[in-house]
Amino acid sequence: MKSVLKSIRVSPTKTRLITQEVQGMNAELALAALSFMPNKAAKYVYKAIASAVANGGFEPEEVIVKSCRVDAGPVLKRWMPRARGRATPLRKPTAHIFVEIAEKSKGKDK
Repeated sequence: MKSVLKSIRVSPTKTRLITQEVQGMNAELALAALSFMPNKAAKYVYKAIASAVANGGFEPEEVIVKSCRVDAGPVLKRWMPRARGRATPLRKPTAHIFVEIAEKSKGKDK
């Protein structure tokens, strides 16, 4: 099952650091870990994983986070006034977060 959050107002680079930590984890453990992370991006990754679990109708302990991908979204361009009538550009990046979950394999490891 999948879920997508688009045009989230966080940096894709910083969000990738969060998603690398939870990829491959049990969804229940991933949600617990994300709830204690102080990053702004952790809140959005938490929402994406919770949404994917709900979309599939699963319980969090039944599934693993198969993949987390973060792509760059559109960049908001703003201007900051500076001295002597100048202005410098500000880039406010956005991100698209893609989460895919899968059921745990029930077979024995060989």
